[in-house]
Amino acid sequence: QLQLVESGGGLVQPGGSLRLSCAASGFSLDYHAIGWFRQAPGKERERVSCINNSGSSSNYADSVKGRFTISRDNAKNTVYLQMNSLKPEDTAIYYCAADLYYYCSNTWQYWGQGTQVTVSS
Repeated sequence: QLQLVESGGGLVQPGGSLRLSCAASGFSLDYHAIGWFRQAPGKERERVSCINNSGSSSNYADSVKGRFTISRDNAKNTVYLQMNSLKPEDTAIYYCAADLYYYCSNTWQYWGQGTQVTVSS
């Protein structure tokens, strides 16, 4: 079975931190760039971050730059999103996706089912 599974979401207070994980099974992430996305109620899906296959290059949406960090451990077939200084505006379902290519081309081949992140006091 080819799948991506997100984990690590939950309820956190403003200013808190969470680390999301995106684990692949049935295929290797070695050849794929991986993106993190989020979608809040009533809003369009937003690309949060992306990392190339080796981890040598990454990018971030302006809304999270300086607060979020994407990383990967190909030996564990897993990509992470460290989220610090969380704001209520970060509340959303977070998804990971595997790009068809080794760089962030926005050609998404596989999607996870998402994990809920809620930032509230």
